[in-house]
Amino acid sequence: MHGFHDVFIQILLLLAISVTVIAIAKLLKEPDSIALVLVGLVLGLTQLPFIEEAESYITQSEVFQATVISLFLPILLGDATLKLPFHHLFSQKKTVLGLAFLGTFISSLSIGAAAYFFLDLPLAVAFTFAALMSATDPISVLSIFKSLGVKQKMSTIMEGESLFNDGIAVVLFKIASIYLLTYIEMGWAGLGSGVFLFLKFAVGGALIGLLLGFIFSQVIRIFDDYPLEVAFSALLFFGSYFIAEHFHTSGVIAVVVAGFVFGDYGAKIGMSKETKTNINTFWDSITLLANALIFLMVGLEIRNIDLAGNWGYIVGAIAIVLVGRTIAVYIGTGWVKELSSKERILINWGGLRGSLSIALALSLPMDFDGREQVLLLTFSVVLFSLIVQGLTLKPVIKKLGLV
Repeated sequence: MHGFHDVFIQILLLLAISVTVIAIAKLLKEPDSIALVLVGLVLGLTQLPFIEEAESYITQSEVFQATVISLFLPILLGDATLKLPFHHLFSQKKTVLGLAFLGTFISSLSIGAAAYFFLDLPLAVAFTFAALMSATDPISVLSIFKSLGVKQKMSTIMEGESLFNDGIAVVLFKIASIYLLTYIEMGWAGLGSGVFLFLKFAVGGALIGLLLGFIFSQVIRIFDDYPLEVAFSALLFFGSYFIAEHFHTSGVIAVVVAGFVFGDYGAKIGMSKETKTNINTFWDSITLLANALIFLMVGLEIRNIDLAGNWGYIVGAIAIVLVGRTIAVYIGTGWVKELSSKERILINWGGLRGSLSIALALSLPMDFDGREQVLLLTFSVVLFSLIVQGLTLKPVIKKLGLV
């Protein structure tokens, strides 16, 4: 019991730091997620007596990974589906589908092939890294869009892409890190097995999400009691994630589909205006706390990464990921006439990588050959993406005249 008490105090301490950083960032009108990563980096590189224990606890692989994947991922996905009206998403369906499906595959293939040929990574390691780099994180981007008044269309595209490509990237990551070499040895039969496994993950997850979203939408018709309906929404997000994972399908896709059904169909048939407002307010607060800890943890994780002597390698990886993203955006949306060239540039530069990539990299088993390489490269690209791309996004948006 004493152990739990200590851990709780340590997490509270980090939460207090995170919330203070967010408050200051909001006063300065700067993106809070990037401020948190920078503060995390400083804390990770210095040794402060009070929070040393908390830092070393939260940056352990299994703690970081369990916190981000099992606890925060269902919260962030669920909240995003409630906030993104389905008709907005539907109006940008061509771009979102092009980026999330075609774009994610192209990005994964091009980054994997380049990492294999140019960085000399073993095949499974190259494609595991590529899958991690195909998941985008729109949190910092959306807060910058909001502060500058970028039009709704762009926010919908960035968020819609991220919701679906996270699910696809997680499935590609599992295939690359566990089954890839076996499938290659099997030849064409292996390709068939890979496609079947992908469909099982994706379609299975979507069906579970659809079913649970429908059931919970019917349940909230019976009650007009917003604290209870808020509790139902939490049960839906976590339930759909863990049930889908239990049946070896995609928990991410299950939460996204369940959230859309609940937030759209459920809201129409079973939520009063008061319930809607309260559910949104509740998830806003929980998401703020989740993001506060996640981005601080990303910065703190530098304690466990040895960057020294690997700079050439790191620069190569960053260049490969940037080129892979560009190819993915231009081929994935090449057929969409409604997108201007300026909007494509913004989508390309705004495809930041975030905490999901690091959490997945940390979830690799200790005996995975190349685990340290994957962690080093993933962490370096995420840092570059959040700090360099994140901080230059405002000037890029202004220069493009998309405000």
